[in-house]
Amino acid sequence: MKNLPAPRRVASLSAQLVDTLREQIASGAWPVGMRIPPEHDLVKQLGVGRTTVREALGALVHLGLLEARKGDGTYVRASSEMQSVLMRRAETSRGRDVLELRAVLEEYASGLAALRRTEDDLIRLRYLLDEAEATADSQEMAAMAEVDTRFHQAVVSAGGNTLLTEMYDVLSIAVTEQICGTLWPSATATEHTLLHRRLVEAIAAQDEVGARYCAAEIVKLTETATERQK
Repeated sequence: MKNLPAPRRVASLSAQLVDTLREQIASGAWPVGMRIPPEHDLVKQLGVGRTTVREALGALVHLGLLEARKGDGTYVRASSEMQSVLMRRAETSRGRDVLELRAVLEEYASGLAALRRTEDDLIRLRYLLDEAEATADSQEMAAMAEVDTRFHQAVVSAGGNTLLTEMYDVLSIAVTEQICGTLWPSATATEHTLLHRRLVEAIAAQDEVGARYCAAEIVKLTETATERQK
């Protein structure tokens, strides 16, 4: 018996539009926090019906990528489904649990960074390290936390694991919120800076064990400082 050809499945127009809008978000054309164009503008730009646009937007709201605010519009909430899920989970977790997960990710990622880092990675890490130390002198906690987050994101990125990087970028949002409310005693701040210097040195020397140790000690120090504020 002759094999029958499988029927071609064509995605519905609204499903195609979901993919189009998802790409806008994933590419950064619509960054997190942006209010997207109103419904009637999308209808004109895309040349589709209002019902199709509503179905696509509703699907993206359900996925957690968009957030509809009554009377204000629709905003980009997350850049991917994974980010949406992780953000919700981190927001409902204990601070200690978030820090412990951070320790696991950062320790492993720092080891990868030591093995895989490029010269460009080292240049960026050293630049961020200098920026972090300059910001520490100002004692502006929000600015310190923001620079510290970018530094650790760069460490994780240097490991070359894109999935791990994406997970950590989401987790770091929750970590930054915790650090912002932490007051660092001078001795703790000095040790924090020294450990970061040693981490970069270990990564530069491709010392996997040393990098993982420094990363674990940094998280431990942060956790101790956070606990003292309670």
